[in-house]
Amino acid sequence: MTQKLITLLLFTLCCTLVTAGEKETIYQAYLTNDMDTWKTTIEAMHAEVDKSHERELELLNYEYGYVGWCIGNNRKSEAKRYLERSLERIDRLKAANYRIPQMQAYESAYLGFQIGLARLKAPRLGPKSLDAAKQSVANDDQNALGYIQLGNIDYFMPPLFGGSKERAIEHYRHAERLMAPTGKGDWNYLALLVQLATAYEETKNIAMADSIYRKSLSVAPGFSWVRDELYPAFTKKHQP
Repeated sequence: MTQKLITLLLFTLCCTLVTAGEKETIYQAYLTNDMDTWKTTIEAMHAEVDKSHERELELLNYEYGYVGWCIGNNRKSEAKRYLERSLERIDRLKAANYRIPQMQAYESAYLGFQIGLARLKAPRLGPKSLDAAKQSVANDDQNALGYIQLGNIDYFMPPLFGGSKERAIEHYRHAERLMAPTGKGDWNYLALLVQLATAYEETKNIAMADSIYRKSLSVAPGFSWVRDELYPAFTKKHQP
């Protein structure tokens, strides 16, 4: 009995270390814009057999980041391939009734990705994305990802159709408050800070945008995208 317990504890520790190692790998890849390493990591995780629900959810988060990057860099065919894989993952986790508020937030995000790949789908998929995000936070008011999706919907939706960058900021700030206590070492938190700074700049609140950019660098001084590109361009544009 003791030997079995020791074996179980060692197995659990190994799994924890593997997960922690991959979280750090993805985080460092985000800091340095090393998307080759990001892709290699998610491919290795995808190839694992008999993944736990928790492991599937972790992989889904990394795929979510990679699909967003692909769309932002006009790699549409690659984005579609990973998007389809992620949707299957979401369906499996929903069928298992696992972390439903999280699944609803990812559903909202992936509907948004589909709109990003085909704008003509917006009238049909936009309301579904909004409903999924609303359900996500209604079912769990501590679900930061759900508030991020609400923010993204308001940020990217044209004002003519009800979008509002000011309202997006409110959602982003709510998500930021939820994530801040555990945000260190999490690529999602840094991505949120960048989006929040961008939204502040676009609404002419330059002081707050500057504050959020500085906050991101205080959390992660090695964040090359902000340190070497975004913040220098911001300060040059808005210097007195």
